[in-house]
Amino acid sequence: VQLQASGGGLVQPGGSLRLSCGDLGRTFNTLVLGWFRQAPGKEREFVAAVSWTTGSTYLADSADGRFIISRDKAKNTVYLQMNSLKPEDTAVYYCAASRRARYSDFPDSREYDYWGQGTQVTVSS
Repeated sequence: VQLQASGGGLVQPGGSLRLSCGDLGRTFNTLVLGWFRQAPGKEREFVAAVSWTTGSTYLADSADGRFIISRDKAKNTVYLQMNSLKPEDTAVYYCAASRRARYSDFPDSREYDYWGQGTQVTVSS
């Protein structure tokens, strides 16, 4: 599994960005794809995850109602649509993949086996 995240950038508060995680190489039906983020001086935190097989999603409270995670099987890509962005959303965003996570474990970074390089998201006026 090879993960590559893209789509980060500078956006004003209230704006939107769409992150992509692609070039998966080879897909597995048991794969769970997740997005995490890490702000300077803070620990990495869970943002959202989706089951590659079923499409079931899990969103962090901070993302619920503003972010949407989805996957496109034909393109082997997972998206994170981020709307109504706030300065506190500023962070490096990472995509990750797990072969085994149960739904209840989606937010646990220890369940993820593969990590892509991060993409910087900066929300500032």
